[in-house]
Amino acid sequence: MADFSWIRAEAHGLHVVPAKAWVDPADPVETALVTHGHADHARGGHGRCIATPETLAIMDLRYGPPGAAQPVAYGETISLPGSVQATFLPAGHVLGSAQILFEHAGERVIVTGDYKRRADPTCPPFQVTPCDVFITEATFGLPVFRHPPIGEEIGKLLKAREANPERCILVGAYALGKAQRVIAELRQAGYVEPIYLHGALERMCRLYEDLGVDLGVLRLIAGMPKGALVGQIILCPPSALNDRWSRRLPDPVTAMASGWMRVRQRARQRNVELPLVISDHADWAELTTTIAEVNPAQTWITHGREDALLRWCELHQRRARALALVGYEDEDD
Repeated sequence: MADFSWIRAEAHGLHVVPAKAWVDPADPVETALVTHGHADHARGGHGRCIATPETLAIMDLRYGPPGAAQPVAYGETISLPGSVQATFLPAGHVLGSAQILFEHAGERVIVTGDYKRRADPTCPPFQVTPCDVFITEATFGLPVFRHPPIGEEIGKLLKAREANPERCILVGAYALGKAQRVIAELRQAGYVEPIYLHGALERMCRLYEDLGVDLGVLRLIAGMPKGALVGQIILCPPSALNDRWSRRLPDPVTAMASGWMRVRQRARQRNVELPLVISDHADWAELTTTIAEVNPAQTWITHGREDALLRWCELHQRRARALALVGYEDEDD
C-alpha cells in the first residue's frame, strides 16, 4: 500500500520532496506553491513563488514582490522537478484561492489550503476533484458549526439599517476576502447605495475591482461630515470596531462578519451588537460532505479542530490522520 512519503508535513509546512518545493511554507524557501493570499499561508522572501495570478497580485499588494513569480491559471498543469505535476483548482475561499493537485508516481494528492462550499460572487466555486490523499483544513471542524444561508445574514444587516435610521451600521470585516464578499452580497441583495470604507480596506477593494470584481460605488469615510454618514453602511477592519476612530461616527450599530460570530462569547468580547455569521471556510456539514464527495483513500487534516473530524473519519471507516501543522490561524475568517 502506498505511503505517500513523497509529500510530508515538516516544520516549514507541507514538503513535496521530489520537487524540492513547499506548499504555503512558514519560512522563506527556494520554491513555494501558495494556495491563497492570507498571511498565514502567503509569506514573502521565497526564491520562486507559484500561485494564481490573483494570489500573486494580492501578495504583491500586501507583502511586496513575492520573489520570482510564476502565475498558474485554474486548470493549468505545470511540471515540477522530480516528475511531479501540479494543477491549480478553485478553492472558493477568497479571490485567487486554489487547491493544488499533485501527481507523482501514479498517485494524486490534493492540498486544499482554506476552502468553502457556499456560492461567493467574488471568486469561483470549489471544484470537487477525486484523489488518493485529500489534505483538508478543519477551521470549523466541530458539529456545532453550521453556517446559516448568507442571504439571511445580509437580510439582518439591511433590517438593522431600516430599524435604526438615525444611526449608521459599522461592519467589522477582514480586509482580504470578507470585506469584498459582504459588499458583493449586499449588491446582489439589491443594495445600490454607496458603501463607505475605512482607509485600511480601500487598496484591497480597488485591487478586487482591477481584477474584475464589481463592488459598486465605494467611498472613503475620511473627510465625511458626521451627519452625512447617518443611515449608511460602513466597513472597517475588526480592530477598528471599538477603536477611537469609530467614535466620530453617528451612534454606530456595531456588526461583525465572521463564522466565529456563532460563538456568543466571541461576539461579547468584541462588543458586537449585530453578529453576522458569514464565513469563508467550510462548516462541519460541508467538511464531511466534501470528504465523502472526493472519496479519497486517505484524509489528512492540517489545522483547526482536527480531533472531531478525525473521529468522524474513523466512524465512517475512512483512513485519516492529523498533521498538527503550526502557524495557521483562524482570524482571516
